[in-house]
Amino acid sequence: MKTLKFNPFFYILTSLLVAVDFLALIISFEVLSYTQTAPLDITPYFWIFIFILLTFAAQEIYIVRYDFWGDAKRVLKGFFFSFFAVFTIISLAKVFDDYSVDFLLKFFITAMFVTLFFKRFFKKLFFTFDVFRLKVKIVADEQNYETIAKEIEKNWYFGYEADDTEYDLIIISSRGFELSKLQESIREFSRTTKDIFIIPYLDYLDFSHATIFDFSNIRFSAIHIENRLLNLKNIFIKYFFEKITILMLLPFALVLHLFISRLIKRDSIGAVFFNQKRLAKDSKLFECYKYRTMYENSQEMLKEYLLKNPDEVEYYKKFHKYKNDPRITKIGRFLRRTSLDELPQFYNILKGDMNLIGPRPYLPEELHAMGEDNTDIILRVKPGLTGLWQVSGRNKLTFKKRVDLDVWYIQNWSLWMDFVIFLKTTKVVLLKVGAK
Repeated sequence: MKTLKFNPFFYILTSLLVAVDFLALIISFEVLSYTQTAPLDITPYFWIFIFILLTFAAQEIYIVRYDFWGDAKRVLKGFFFSFFAVFTIISLAKVFDDYSVDFLLKFFITAMFVTLFFKRFFKKLFFTFDVFRLKVKIVADEQNYETIAKEIEKNWYFGYEADDTEYDLIIISSRGFELSKLQESIREFSRTTKDIFIIPYLDYLDFSHATIFDFSNIRFSAIHIENRLLNLKNIFIKYFFEKITILMLLPFALVLHLFISRLIKRDSIGAVFFNQKRLAKDSKLFECYKYRTMYENSQEMLKEYLLKNPDEVEYYKKFHKYKNDPRITKIGRFLRRTSLDELPQFYNILKGDMNLIGPRPYLPEELHAMGEDNTDIILRVKPGLTGLWQVSGRNKLTFKKRVDLDVWYIQNWSLWMDFVIFLKTTKVVLLKVGAK
């Protein structure tokens, strides 16, 4: 029988992670200090460093392994809380003369980015050593086993390694198991393993936003799940932040528009813009604007191409796009790879047809393929310029997977998720990830 064992490397790693964060704070301070008229003495600021580290510890950053975005969320919350707490303490203690408010503001902003960079760099370094990696036993059916194993292999930030014999923790996917067998497995593993993670059968819901209510008299717990993107408060918050973001990006977008328009005109004969009817909220149709990426005689070109390449018909049925579309111009291929062909949809957002982030707008003829249950969810919100599908593989994904991702996004929306999608979209555009 497997027995519980003491792992000293857990405490060594925890100490190293605290030291890395402390180092990030000191370096941020010293770099900013030398930009001042006279270098500042670091000693009066040490209590602020300790306070920030304590806020991190309170969010279990050092003892629970989150993915990078989970860590980033907690780091940002830690700095946000620390910022207001430190200024409140300084104000109540009436020691403003001992601290530069301007310097402290710059320090918190700089330290936030430096801390996140240090976390990625040093965790990658630490997890090259086997002693700091956690062995994970996966208990799942064949399909889910492969999905979880790939995530463990790909997402190095966790510091996990799949191992069915010698393991530190267990991940159990409940889908595919009978209830009695699942309960028996949990009971058996809990005798010898401290940490057991259970992926619920309802894996299309993000339970991190759920609220658990206890009915202690009957020993039951109820999970409250809210479709957050249908909440009026959340709709307003999303609208407010997206409009500010669009207005900030608009000057840059206008300059980019002039450059792209000239390239399109020089590349081929035809208009700069291409507009197409797309499905909007409540199944309404709207004119969706894009840059023209095809030749003017595109339909004739396509018919001729499909006659010579009948396999493309089957490919289109699965992915709702062609593998090698002959209609696309030279500049059009570049615009599609970088997603810059979607830039005119800034106008759709300003008009109110679309959001910045949301499910990508579907074609009217795709309504049947989406499925009735899915359309009831997807078409209750505005489509977006970018979305979860765009940053999750995009053209590598089947149409069904795209629909599933859009439904998951709507049912599990959060402002943080939108922020992460926005940052990942930048990566997709710059590195052309998952684009074709």
